[in-house]
Amino acid sequence: MSDLRARFEAAFMPNYGVPPVALARGEGCRVWDTGGREYLDLIAGIAVTSLGHGHPALVEAVSSQVATLAHTSNLVLHEPEVLLAERLLGLLGGDGRVFLSNSGTEANECALKLAIKYGKSNGRSYFVAAENGFHGRSMGALSLTGKAAIREPFGPFGIDVRFVPYGDADALKAAVDENCAAVFLEPTQGEAGVVPPPDGYFAAARAICDATGALFVADEIQSAIGRTGTWFAFQHENARPDVLTLAKGLGGGLPIGACVAFGPHGDLFAKGDHGSTFGGNPVSAAAALAVLTTIEKDGLLANAASVGETLADGLRAIDHRLLDGVRGRGLWRAAVLTGPHAPAVEAAARDAGFLINAVAPDALRLAPPLILTAEQARSFTAAFPAILDSAAPEPEN
Repeated sequence: MSDLRARFEAAFMPNYGVPPVALARGEGCRVWDTGGREYLDLIAGIAVTSLGHGHPALVEAVSSQVATLAHTSNLVLHEPEVLLAERLLGLLGGDGRVFLSNSGTEANECALKLAIKYGKSNGRSYFVAAENGFHGRSMGALSLTGKAAIREPFGPFGIDVRFVPYGDADALKAAVDENCAAVFLEPTQGEAGVVPPPDGYFAAARAICDATGALFVADEIQSAIGRTGTWFAFQHENARPDVLTLAKGLGGGLPIGACVAFGPHGDLFAKGDHGSTFGGNPVSAAAALAVLTTIEKDGLLANAASVGETLADGLRAIDHRLLDGVRGRGLWRAAVLTGPHAPAVEAAARDAGFLINAVAPDALRLAPPLILTAEQARSFTAAFPAILDSAAPEPEN
């Protein structure tokens, strides 16, 4: 593994650093590194591998499709992309239109271009997003990202974005008027540390946009496709946005993103306004269809809800000076720490055979495959006190 890491460091730009683990294979919720060591995967490629590793339905769908037709470009059409768009619209109520991309960032770029076009057509000049929000790293998506450390080095940006505290409905209302083109929000802030807003916040955002005519854009890149126990997180408050962006878990490991615009907003683009060479390719579309079918057939929405509670209850039961609580919903949780111990705890968990993510200095992200069992969840929570002990600094006298 050390040789592979050295080769990685020599060959790649240094934006990721050098990852501590080199994986060789996976099966279900378990993965093995190049040295043969086994881990329970509780991060799933950052909420991506919805069905776990090597799921037969995904293997069959991808293998069959790549052997039949792997790529077409958008100069022609193919049935898997149409089936996928129809399936998404069916899950969402049917009155929208879909653009398929390769990633969440690209889905958000599509949403931003829709919002810009809407704003220009209606005399609306600015956008509102949340502090500490994350929408991607391309220049458009980055302009909406409220994490100063990753945003500011690449400014200035070409659009006027005004940031408000996340979860503060009064601040959002004060920031949005008839000159606002769109509001971009996550239903829970993922990269900030799986930070949910107060109950009713998404519904309040929907009402604010209804009152002012601003588009309501929901970034569900991490939260959708069963992650919180429903197909889409906005369903917890019945607050459907005007534009919805998806990616990550939709492809189960294959690169895909989607931007869905509802009602008249689905017709904002004219021919030639947007495009993607690889977006909606047959292989990724087939993968996404297999993911959606398997989630439904195997009851994985209910599994995410129930096993997510098992995971959260196990963490809540732990009394440790490093652990301050747990937040999130379904199989999208954060173990909240009492200080900036997350990197040390992540390393200790890895040493104990569990892959988790130090998403913030004081928060550990857990976003396992939706097939995680209650027994597997309990194996982690049973091991977690010893993991915390291993990571704990010596108490001060």
